[in-house]
Amino acid sequence: MDETALAQQVGQVMFANDRATRETVGMDLLSCEPGRASMRMRVQDKHLNGHQTCHGGFIFTLADSTFAFACNSHNHNAVAAACSIEFLKPAHLGDVLHSEGVEQVLSGRHGIYDVKVINQRGETVALFRGKSAQIPGMVVNP
Repeated sequence: MDETALAQQVGQVMFANDRATRETVGMDLLSCEPGRASMRMRVQDKHLNGHQTCHGGFIFTLADSTFAFACNSHNHNAVAAACSIEFLKPAHLGDVLHSEGVEQVLSGRHGIYDVKVINQRGETVALFRGKSAQIPGMVVNP
């Protein structure tokens, strides 16, 4: 199996098992490729905070989930070792947020991934950086 097909299979398996992403938050996995992933989330009533904008925790979760798919795409179990986010623009009810995560470095057991979250107008809502650490095991047995 080539790297792209394996990454797609990893994405499908992880997404099927990720009830928090699918059911609780309502995200869609758009793609999972070697070292990258993209996801989408429509801002719903359940995502709004007291200011009637999307709660930062949901934006963080979208970016973090995208990071998770990107760093596991090589089929080595990987978890977050550290991450940070910069919130740049609020998201509002009905906005469709799209996140794109890209591997910057993968060296040994550690990787660095950048995730950009944009709205349907192409405006940058948040920038996220995550550091991954590989742990024993694989997502799928090829």
